[in-house]
Amino acid sequence: MQQEETARLIEDWTQTHGRTRDRLLPLLHMLQEEIGFIDGSAIKIIAEKLNLTRADVHGVVTFYHDFRRSPAGRHVVKFCRAESCQARGAAAMEKAAAERLGVPMGETRPDGQVTLEPIYCLGLCAVGPNALVDGRPVARIDAAAIDRIAQEVAA
Repeated sequence: MQQEETARLIEDWTQTHGRTRDRLLPLLHMLQEEIGFIDGSAIKIIAEKLNLTRADVHGVVTFYHDFRRSPAGRHVVKFCRAESCQARGAAAMEKAAAERLGVPMGETRPDGQVTLEPIYCLGLCAVGPNALVDGRPVARIDAAAIDRIAQEVAA
């Protein structure tokens, strides 16, 4: 069913917005928004519709960190890996979060409840280390903040 829905979305979108190379990023953003990820079947369909190679489409999907290739968990927690956050102890907080949430960085917990991901700069450098919890910024991450995040994503 997912593949049929993906094909329909791509067909509808390309009929409205065009089938040229410059439509690739907007199309990928639409799919990410509508479905939540870009899988291999979508890459093949997009390549055909925009007259690109699968390698072209795959290269763009894998280059940009915001495009997922598999479904995310119900909650997504992103930890900043920029230099300022790293200087303020982000690596230790990231490790603590992975242990507390029961999921390695860059993966989704088997129960689908939470995905833990790196992000490269939230622009909150003065108040790091920082995270995004379901799109909401959380500054000054410490052990107490990790506990609050774990309670939030458990619900």
